[in-house]
Amino acid sequence: MSTRTPRRLAAGSVLLAAGLLLTACGQSAGGGDRTASPTTSDVRAQSGQSGRSAPRPQSEPAPEPRGIPGLGPKTRAQIPGSARQAIVVTGEGRDEGTGSAQRYRREGEDWVPVGEAWPAHNAVKGWTDRHVQGDLRSPVGVFGLTDAGGHERDPGTELPYDTGPAFVARGTNVEGEPLGDAFDYVVAINYNRKPGTTPLDWTRPLGMGRGGGIWFHVDHGAPTQGCVTLPKPRMRELLTWLDEQSEPVVVMGDAASLAR
Repeated sequence: MSTRTPRRLAAGSVLLAAGLLLTACGQSAGGGDRTASPTTSDVRAQSGQSGRSAPRPQSEPAPEPRGIPGLGPKTRAQIPGSARQAIVVTGEGRDEGTGSAQRYRREGEDWVPVGEAWPAHNAVKGWTDRHVQGDLRSPVGVFGLTDAGGHERDPGTELPYDTGPAFVARGTNVEGEPLGDAFDYVVAINYNRKPGTTPLDWTRPLGMGRGGGIWFHVDHGAPTQGCVTLPKPRMRELLTWLDEQSEPVVVMGDAASLAR
C-alpha cells in the first residue's frame, strides 16, 4: 500500500555583494624653517588636476543565471518556477530509442548538474509531440514526478511509494525478452495521469486513446513501448534523490526538440 513520509525542503541561496572602492590622496610637506605646507588646491594646480572628483568605478553587472544546457526557450518556459529538481532525458535522435539522463538541482537562479549522466532507453520508435496509445514513441515535454512504487520495498525515497505484487512485470519487451525485474522500482511520469495517486492508477485525463502508464523503470536491455528506463542501481539512486518538496520534473525528448 502507499507510504507517505514527511518531506524536507532543500534549497540553496546565493548572496551577491558589491564593494565600494575608496581612494585617498597623500600630502607631502615642504622643507625650510618658514615654508608653509602646500594646500590641496596648490597640489591640484601643480599636478594639472581640476577640482572635480575622479569618477567612481562602475559596478560589474550581475552574471546571467546558469541554465540547463541544450534547452531552448520553449522548453525552458515549461519548467515551473517552483521546481528545484529536474532530470533531463535527452534522446540521441527523433527516431532513436537510446539516450542519456542528467540530474540538475536549482540553487538560487542557477541550475547545477548533479553527478554524471546515466545511460537511458526510451521508446523503440523514438519521440513524439503527440503521443497516442500504441505508437511506440515516448512523449516530448516537461512532466512532474510526484509518485513512485515498485515490487521491491521503498529504498528511502521522499516520494509517496506504493508496493505490492501488482508491480510484477509479466510481459516482454519490444524484442520479445521477458521484462524480469523491470518494475522493481518505478517513478510515474505525469503524462496523462492523475498526480498524487499510485503509478498503477488508470485515470487518463486526456482519454485512453492518448496512452498513459509512462514511467521511469528498471532497464531491461532494450528500448521500450513508451517509458524511460535506467539501470537498476541508477533507479535506486534516482528514488533516493527525488524530494517531493522540491517539486521535481522530468524534461524529456530528442535533442532537437528540447533545443526549441
